[in-house]
Amino acid sequence: MAASSQPQTYRRVRILSAGGTIGMTGGGGATPELDADQLVAAVPGLAGRQGLTAETVANKPSAHLTLDDQLRICRAARDAARRGIGVVVTHGTDVLEETAMLADVIHGGEAPIVFTGAIRPASAPGADGPANLVDAVAVAASEEAAGLGVLVVFGGEIHHARCARKTDTTSLVAFSSPQTGPLGRVTEGHPTIWSQLPRNPPLDPPDLDRRVLIVPAMSGDDGALARAALDTDPHGVVIGTLGAGHLAPDILALWADVATRIPVVAYCRPERGVVLNSTYGYAGSEIDLRGTDIIPCGFLSPQAARMKLLACLASGLSIDEVRWAFRQDDG
Repeated sequence: MAASSQPQTYRRVRILSAGGTIGMTGGGGATPELDADQLVAAVPGLAGRQGLTAETVANKPSAHLTLDDQLRICRAARDAARRGIGVVVTHGTDVLEETAMLADVIHGGEAPIVFTGAIRPASAPGADGPANLVDAVAVAASEEAAGLGVLVVFGGEIHHARCARKTDTTSLVAFSSPQTGPLGRVTEGHPTIWSQLPRNPPLDPPDLDRRVLIVPAMSGDDGALARAALDTDPHGVVIGTLGAGHLAPDILALWADVATRIPVVAYCRPERGVVLNSTYGYAGSEIDLRGTDIIPCGFLSPQAARMKLLACLASGLSIDEVRWAFRQDDG
């Protein structure tokens, strides 16, 4: 008897549709159209698949999603995963990495949550959504993905939510992990995982009703943008640093003072950068930064750091507890 070409299903899978290009149709101006059931029905091999269910939780371009929408999507995914169900979230690519990061912050279960989407609308020639959806379902159902947390599956690659960034606007391989590279690939419906990241203890924020701003770093910075951001009375700030954790001395002094009152989380401007510890000793270098209350966020992107900080603040963490939470990423 010939061996079956279909991968063996390890667990049930639930597809949660949250909108985005994968469910859009129309030439010359695609708009949201397909719900979860229609997405499944349009993909050969998924309709009628044993153990597969689908639900629509939102149907918006991801640029329209609010923080409340994102938390609702993530809770729906987490709650299904808590029951041992593998979850696939179809999502717009504009802010997919942010919702996936939030899901990783609140998810502590064994069953995987997998985000995917599409670059081309469902009605476009060569639409990539069906292939991405089939791959995501294969990963969510697999034993290999158990315990990995939240993943992003796109263009045949598997990325961890904490590392994934949208790095190309139109490529069918739109997501990459600049710091780590992909965790694995999906080939002929079979996921292969060759690395993993340590899991973080999950948080359970009741809402995301906090103001956290991202303030980038730039040459010749006179602090005007920082002071404008602080005039809005934020609960926390994510700040950019140059190189390996460097700022002009006056800007570092400004943020160091702020960091005694609210959490100030620092990222590196290079996509593959981290805040060093003790290489440079000039004023405003990483040695000076690490001597303040500013919290380095390691390899996290600014948008991922903002989502994590929002969840930390909404969960009632103190500045010291926020520092502990981000130390897991700072290594």
